[in-house]
Amino acid sequence: MTDRPLSDFRPPARPSAEYDEPLRRRMFSPLTTRILAVNLTAPVLLVLGLLFLDRYADTLIATEIEALTTQGSLIAASVGEGAVVVDNEAGEFPVFTPNGAQRNIDADNARPLVRRLAALAQLRARLFDRNGGLLADSQLLQGTVGQIQVLDLPPAESFLSRMFRRVYGATIGRFSYERRLPPYREPDNPQDAVAFPEVRHALDAGEADAAVRLRADGQKILTVAIPVQFYKQVVGTVLVSRDGRAVDQRLFAVRRSILGMFAWVLGVTVLTSLYLAGTIARPIRNLAAAAERVRLSKRRQHTIPDLTGRSDEIGELSAALREMTESLWSRLDAIERFAADVAHELKNPLTSLRSAVETVSRIKDPEAQKRLMTIIVDDVGRLDRLISDISDASRLDAELSRAENAPVNLHKLLSALAELTNANDKADAPRVAVVAAGNDHFEVPGLEGRLGQVFRNLIGNAVSFSLPNGTITVRIEREGNRVRIAVEDQGPGIPAGKERDIFERFYSERPEGEKFGTHSGLGLSISKQIVDAHRGTIFAENITDATGRVQGARFVVRLPGSR
Repeated sequence: MTDRPLSDFRPPARPSAEYDEPLRRRMFSPLTTRILAVNLTAPVLLVLGLLFLDRYADTLIATEIEALTTQGSLIAASVGEGAVVVDNEAGEFPVFTPNGAQRNIDADNARPLVRRLAALAQLRARLFDRNGGLLADSQLLQGTVGQIQVLDLPPAESFLSRMFRRVYGATIGRFSYERRLPPYREPDNPQDAVAFPEVRHALDAGEADAAVRLRADGQKILTVAIPVQFYKQVVGTVLVSRDGRAVDQRLFAVRRSILGMFAWVLGVTVLTSLYLAGTIARPIRNLAAAAERVRLSKRRQHTIPDLTGRSDEIGELSAALREMTESLWSRLDAIERFAADVAHELKNPLTSLRSAVETVSRIKDPEAQKRLMTIIVDDVGRLDRLISDISDASRLDAELSRAENAPVNLHKLLSALAELTNANDKADAPRVAVVAAGNDHFEVPGLEGRLGQVFRNLIGNAVSFSLPNGTITVRIEREGNRVRIAVEDQGPGIPAGKERDIFERFYSERPEGEKFGTHSGLGLSISKQIVDAHRGTIFAENITDATGRVQGARFVVRLPGSR
C-alpha cells in the first residue's frame, strides 16, 4: 500500500476564471506594446534632439553678433570721423586739434547720421557720450512736440505658426537654454550706460563688448557696444542692438522640419508596428486561445489553426503545436486502447481462474481437483506475467524520457547475449552466431539495458521458432551513419500479412506445442516502443529462397550511430 495522500491522485482542478480572463479580454497585447516601444525609440530620440540644438543656436548667435559688430564698427567710425568736435577756450571748432584738447561728440550732427546708418543696417543704434549719457537713439525721432519712439512691428505670422510656437514654447521650449538668459529691460528715459554693462566696458576698456538677453515676451535681444574713437581717444560708445527674430526663425525652421519629419516617421512607425504586431501578436494569441480550448475540451472538435503556410517562426510554431496536439491525441488513444487491451487480456485468465475456483469446491475426485489446481496455478502465473509486462510497458515511456543516453557497444552487447543463450543445457538447443562486418564497435547512443531488452526479446523469439540444432544468425553492419542489426532464424517464418500485426500489443503467434499463456504478447510491442524512442526503426520479414519458399524470419533494427 502506498502512503501518499488521496489528494495526490485527484485530477488537477480546472483553472479559475481569473486565469483565463487575461487571455480573452486583453485588447492590447504586451507584445504589441513592446514592438511599438522599440520602433518608436528612434523617432523619440529624433525629437529629443530638439533639446540639443544649443550648439547650432550658439553658432547663429555668434554669426549675428559678428555682423552686429561689423555694422556697429561702421557706425562708430562714421561718428568718429564726422561728428566729433574739439572744445577750446574760444569755443571754436578747428579742423586741427592740438594735443590735450578735449574732444566731444556733436549730438546734432550725430543723430541724423546714426539714424540713417541704423535704418540702412535694419538695427537699433544708440550713441552714448564719454560719461554714459544718451546722445542719439535711432528709434527716437525729434518732433515739434518732443521725441517720438519708433517701434518695429513683428512680421505677420499664420495662425498655425503661432499655435505651433505656443505649443513648442509650452513643451520642448521649456527645456531650451534660452530660458536661462538674463532678462532685458528697457531703461527709463533719459537712458544712460548704467543699464548696459557692455557700454560701460566699451567706455572703460576701449574695446567692443556684446551681450544676449531675453525680453519679457520671450524674444532675444542681441547688443554690441563699439567705442567711438578719435585718434585713439574714446569719446563715446555706439550700442547697436537687434532682436533675435532671424535666429529664432532659423531655429524654428529647423525644429519645424524635424517635427514634421517626426510626424511622418511617427505615423509610418505606428502603422508598421501595428501591422507587425498584427502579424505576430494576433496569430500567437489565436494559437494560445486554440491551445486553451483544446486543453479545456474533452472532445476533438477544437483544432490548432493551420498557419504552416507562413514561412516564418509563427508557421513553425503552428506546425509544432498541431503536431504536439496530434501526438497528445494519439497518446490518449493509445492509452485508451491499452486500457481496453489490458482489461480484455486480464479478463480471460480471471474468467478461467474464477471458473476453476468455483468448480474445485464442488468436485470430490482428487484427480479432477489436481487438474483444476494446475489450471489455477497456470492462470495465476499468466496473470503475474501479464501484470509484470503491463507494468513494464506503462513505465517505459517515463523511463525513456528521463534517462540520459550513453554510447552502447552493440557488438559487445550482442556477443554477451549470444553467449548467454548458447549456455543452454539442452543438447539440441539452437545456437546463436554473431556476424559483424569489419572490426567496428558499432556504437550507438542509447540505454544499454533497454537495447539489451530489445535484442533479448528478438533472440528469444527466434529461439522459440527455431528447429532443434538450428542456427540463429545476428548480423551487424553499418549503413551510412546508421547501424543495421538483423536477427535471422530458420523457423517457419511469419504468417503472410502479419508482418506489421506482430508488433501490436497482446498479439501472440506462438509455435505449435508451446504451452498456452507462457507469453503475454507484449515483447515485440515493447521492443518497437524502445526502438522508436531511440529514433530507430524495426520491421520483420520472411527469408525466402530463389523459388519463393520461406526459409525463416528476419527481424531488422536500424539505429542512428554515434558518428
